[in-house]
Amino acid sequence: MTFSTQPYKFTLGTYRQKDVIWISFPYEQNLINQLKKHTNARWCPTQKAWYVVDGKFYRNLFDIPQKSLGKEAFSKIHPINRPAVKRLRELLELKGYSANTLKTYSTELAQLLYVLNDFPVDELSPEQLRSYCLYCTKKLKLSENQMHSRINAMKFYFEQVLGRKKFFFNIPRPKKPSTLPKLLAVEEVAKLFKVTENIKHLAILKLCYGMGLRVSEIVNIKIAHIDSHRMQVLISRGKGKKDRYVNLPESVLDLLRRYYHKYKPGEFLFEGQYGGSYSIRSAQAVFKTALKKAGIQKKVGIHSLRHSYATHLVEYGTDISLIQKLLGHSRIKTTQIYTHVSQNSLSAVQSPLDRMK
Repeated sequence: MTFSTQPYKFTLGTYRQKDVIWISFPYEQNLINQLKKHTNARWCPTQKAWYVVDGKFYRNLFDIPQKSLGKEAFSKIHPINRPAVKRLRELLELKGYSANTLKTYSTELAQLLYVLNDFPVDELSPEQLRSYCLYCTKKLKLSENQMHSRINAMKFYFEQVLGRKKFFFNIPRPKKPSTLPKLLAVEEVAKLFKVTENIKHLAILKLCYGMGLRVSEIVNIKIAHIDSHRMQVLISRGKGKKDRYVNLPESVLDLLRRYYHKYKPGEFLFEGQYGGSYSIRSAQAVFKTALKKAGIQKKVGIHSLRHSYATHLVEYGTDISLIQKLLGHSRIKTTQIYTHVSQNSLSAVQSPLDRMK
């Protein structure tokens, strides 16, 4: 049985300094039962209404648009240019872009609109946009990655929304720095696990590393996606909205059973305090806490577990094309970067200094 939004009405608000979604509906026991079955809604006696904490899961469930540009930020845009944000968002939604892209592009376009003030964005020439890009680089000193993100948003608006093809043809992109992925040694990963006492947190970290998952993928695993007979997990609509299967490590089965028995999750394997999927921010905090407890000084985030997984597979002699499939990379070139950080090939090279007699 799926959740039907009729005849519920939803209103965004705040309660006890938290963003919430207020839920109102005619008093009928079957409507209360349905709400309790699909959500962790609570009754507020002062407001005489049901509510849930505002988040991605409930916005999807209630068919409420995801957050993109805050009201305060939107209010700073001159009224003449506010329709541009709306048109951008609508086309992104029609094309099925992710919520993250929606938020990023809206925010980046807004930065241009703040500078324009009451000058209509649709009247900008390629030369004026080129000057703005120089302003972002020289005056604002945006990084190469930030500039790529801003140019992508502007390019989408002018070429996709307004239909001005090759509008950015003469605007060069800054060259991205060639960096290697940051990772942890096998011993450091083991140390993270050893200092993590909370069974839920340990399961999150072990699956992130043991299956090479992105943090967005780990929090969106559903119980129905786990096949303990085939020892596989379906990663549904990962990056690029692609499905793939990854191998479930045998060593984690007992941990998962103990975790399931203790927490009894409903739909998602890892759920938040108020239902829905565990937040990405919470998973990142789990990793940072473990890093601190383990006394590891490296400046790395939870994504380093995915990098470590891939690099260690290379070092164990796993075929690079298999690693590509497990990681969900579209191009083998993306996966081959892990061969550059593998210690197998690097440590085998002897320095000329060591050859001296």
